Amino acid sequence: MSQTREVAERLSWVAVDWGSSNLRAWAMTDDGQVVARAGSERGMLALTPDDYEATLLATIGDWLPAEGRVPVRVCGMAGARQGWREAAYLPVPTRLDGLARGAVRPALEDSRLDVMLLPGLCQHPDDAGRHFDVMRGEETQLAGLVAREPRTTGPVCLPGTHAKWARLEAGAITRFATYLTGELYQWLAGQSVLRHSLNHGPGEDDLAEPGGHEAFVAAVQEVAAAPETFATRLFGLRAQDLLDSGLPPGQARGARLAARLSGLVIGLELAGARAALAEGETVTLIGTETLAARYALALEALAIGCRCVDGEAAVLAGLGLAHATLARAPRT
Repeated sequence: MSQTREVAERLSWVAVDWGSSNLRAWAMTDDGQVVARAGSERGMLALTPDDYEATLLATIGDWLPAEGRVPVRVCGMAGARQGWREAAYLPVPTRLDGLARGAVRPALEDSRLDVMLLPGLCQHPDDAGRHFDVMRGEETQLAGLVAREPRTTGPVCLPGTHAKWARLEAGAITRFATYLTGELYQWLAGQSVLRHSLNHGPGEDDLAEPGGHEAFVAAVQEVAAAPETFATRLFGLRAQDLLDSGLPPGQARGARLAARLSGLVIGLELAGARAALAEGETVTLIGTETLAARYALALEALAIGCRCVDGEAAVLAGLGLAHATLARAPRT
């Protein structure tokens, strides 16, 4: 039996995480097993609303049977205003097991597809200290955490280009905050004057280079202790490159400085986020192994406890929760 035929025979539904720059899809069985994975670099930024169905079919079309309808549950930017069809934000506080109530169905031509786009979350200023904020995609990972641990309470961090910090209380999200940490690092490293000093190659682990671990931890601790020095410490990286004879030469030099820059931007984030932590609270990190490990190191440097949850497992659990809810709901 060919692999494609086997997938089609075992397929119950399809999970999709559609981001700004790419999409990931998983062929799922009734009991939550992944039987195939696929992806595309055609994220929201590369698409018009009319492009989504064709892009989805190009990605998962080989999984679909000749007859019948296959549920496809989508989180992320496909539900944005400029995406496939807008799935309006749900306001917080809200229960994370209720995301499916805001799901919408886009127009479709292929009768084999039964697509539902999940909503994101929004937050407005109020007397409780909340501020304007939005998220799309991360709420499904949070829902996955709740699906696995229904009584989850406490702070959750989802590192990324736009890192999210959420407060959960017994399965509900009560507030959240976004930090532009990943995008800030990318801009500083690639567009600012610091780019002349950070000459390590893409994809390399700056913390694995000699002295990288220590440079990262020191930067986290310095800026967390004095956030007001962040901007001057940034330029200090350039000055250190020009003046510090103790830095190693070549690629190792750039990697050491990149580790310090990473520590500064993550340390600044943690300086703000820890103000909302109660003494002794443990932070749950949801993300990729590499990025979660970096944040875990930064939290450890500040004596903040944490635990890590795999990002893919969380999004699949969240999409699975939504799928189960939608399967029980009458079709509209």
